[in-house]
Amino acid sequence: MAYLSLAIWLPIAFGAVLLALGRDDNAGVVRWIALVGAVVSFLVTIPLITGFDVGSAAMQFQELQPWIARFNVNYHLGVDGISVWFVLLTAFITVIVVIAAWEVITLRVHQYMGAFLILSGLMVGVFSAVDGLLFYVFFEATLIPMYIIIGIWGGPRRVYAAFKFFLYTLAGSLLMLIALIYLYYKSGGSFDILAWHKLPLGMTAQALLFGAFFAAFSVKVPMWPVHTWLPDAHVEAPTGGSVVLAAIMLKLGAYGFLRFSMPIAPDAAHTYGPVIIALSLIAVIYIGLVALVQNDMKKLVAYSSIAHMGFVTLGFFIFSELGISGGLVQMISHGFVSGAMFLSIGVLYDRVHSREIASYGGVVNTMPKFAAFAVFFGMANCGLPGTAGFIGEWMVILGAVKYNFWIGLLAATALIFGAAYTLWMIKRVYFGDVTNDDVRELTDINAREFLMLAVLAVATLAMGLYPKPFTDVMHSSVTELIRHVGVSKL
Repeated sequence: MAYLSLAIWLPIAFGAVLLALGRDDNAGVVRWIALVGAVVSFLVTIPLITGFDVGSAAMQFQELQPWIARFNVNYHLGVDGISVWFVLLTAFITVIVVIAAWEVITLRVHQYMGAFLILSGLMVGVFSAVDGLLFYVFFEATLIPMYIIIGIWGGPRRVYAAFKFFLYTLAGSLLMLIALIYLYYKSGGSFDILAWHKLPLGMTAQALLFGAFFAAFSVKVPMWPVHTWLPDAHVEAPTGGSVVLAAIMLKLGAYGFLRFSMPIAPDAAHTYGPVIIALSLIAVIYIGLVALVQNDMKKLVAYSSIAHMGFVTLGFFIFSELGISGGLVQMISHGFVSGAMFLSIGVLYDRVHSREIASYGGVVNTMPKFAAFAVFFGMANCGLPGTAGFIGEWMVILGAVKYNFWIGLLAATALIFGAAYTLWMIKRVYFGDVTNDDVRELTDINAREFLMLAVLAVATLAMGLYPKPFTDVMHSSVTELIRHVGVSKL
């Protein structure tokens, strides 16, 4: 079975059908088609895990068809232990986003749902592509639906935020295209990423390639100082847009480091690793302090995402199994936790139409069920042991301490800042006495909202209590990557 092709093209096909429907007078039908499309697309990804050979570091479920035969460009798909979980995470989050938008989105419902389904298929394509040009096409194509989602259904400054998001990420990617073309000619006319991993390259070529890939992937993560597009995009995006942006799209950049930067230019990766570690620590510490002074809940969680992704890049560039596995686990757990945080803010925004922390206070008195979920996700965001938020951060800190005690110590301060800004927000929004009439009139979550938050809560708790299935799947691929990056190409 061509599971990867199904995972890519099923949601795109459903999305195209929704766009073709083109009218809002049948919004109910549109929502059900979108839900069926999202659920079916998720179900076809499950065999990727159930049939995955955890003992192998090779690409599995491969599909190879000629695409542009004249230039030796192939439709080549495959997943290994590094990428397979992200295919499932993408499909899973898409189901949540469709449920989240069920009653909230009333304007151009078919276009909204269609854009998310198409975006889902394209993101799965990024994680599955084994051909360099195919990867680039999927990588760039993801910009279009997200640009539309922010630009049409976003907040008052949506057009500015959408343009900034598009221009930042596109500008970085153009250098990557030059790098891909160079590798194509250097390898004798092949776009096979796995062949590029074995390509002998001099230090100058490696440094330039590493720089080009860094330009594309650092903006996507986003790393400090090219992070400024993210808070604007998050604040203006609709709730579903913020969820997908945080849970999946930021991961595309981090994934690129493992698939391109490190294996293709291992010597450059080791040489410039300390620079990336320094930038990661700035993201972890400085951005944590920035989050502490935010008045807007969405902005606070957006800065929190940058700090958490700093852990990921830090873990990757300490070149240890603990660090890279920890970074990958952190990417998955951040998908659950940050998605849930944005959904929680969306639940409040739908009722009060304000994201300002000062507009709330004592929410637990009027929305006890919802407050229980929100506080739980807040704790996971702090890295509370027993939740998914703890596992990845703990592995990265452990790896960092082995690499260099002081780097580990600086990374660990993030747990303090993370607890500070998250608990400060929770205290002011949820606890204490009811502060105003808006909060007094709030109604607790309905069955639909309970379902989407409960599913994410179960995922967050399950991963926190039993991360073994995640780390087992990654182990062989991560070990092989470290072995490969440890061998000089000079």
